[in-house]
Amino acid sequence: MNFSKLAILRNKKEISQREMAKILQVSKSTYARWETQEEIIPLYHLTNFCEYFKVSMDYILGISNINKYHNYDYKKKIDKTTIGNNIKLVRKKNKLTQKDLAKILNTSQSTISAYENGKTLVLTAFIYSLATQFNLSVDKLCGRNKNQKVVKN
Repeated sequence: MNFSKLAILRNKKEISQREMAKILQVSKSTYARWETQEEIIPLYHLTNFCEYFKVSMDYILGISNINKYHNYDYKKKIDKTTIGNNIKLVRKKNKLTQKDLAKILNTSQSTISAYENGKTLVLTAFIYSLATQFNLSVDKLCGRNKNQKVVKN
C-alpha cells in the first residue's frame, strides 16, 4: 500500500496537515503518520478522506490509477455487516473455507469469522490484501458502490 496520494490531494487543495486532521477528527501527529506511511490509515478515516476529496478508495490505495468516484452512486458511510457479507461472498465464490482464506491472507480463521459476521470492522491492510489477491475493488467490498455487485454470479 502506498498512501502518497493523501499528501498529493491535500496539497493540491492547499490544506495543511493540521486542517486535514481537524476535518478527519484526529490529531495532527496521527494524520502525519498516515501520510508518511508510519501507520496505516484506518478504514473509517480512509472512507471519510475519500468522501471529502470525492475520490475512490481504489485510487487512494493505488489499486487503480483512475479515480472512478464520479461513476458510482456512493454510500457515505461504511458498514461492517455489509463488508462482512461481501467478504463471505468472495470466499464462497472462490470455494474457500474461512480457514483457507485465513491462510491465503495470513490471518486466523477467527479473524475471518469476526469480519464476516460484522463483529469487527475490517482493517485497511486486510481489505487491501483481499482486493489485490482476488482482483477486486475495495470500494465494492466496502459497499460504497450501491449499484454494483462485488462478485458476478
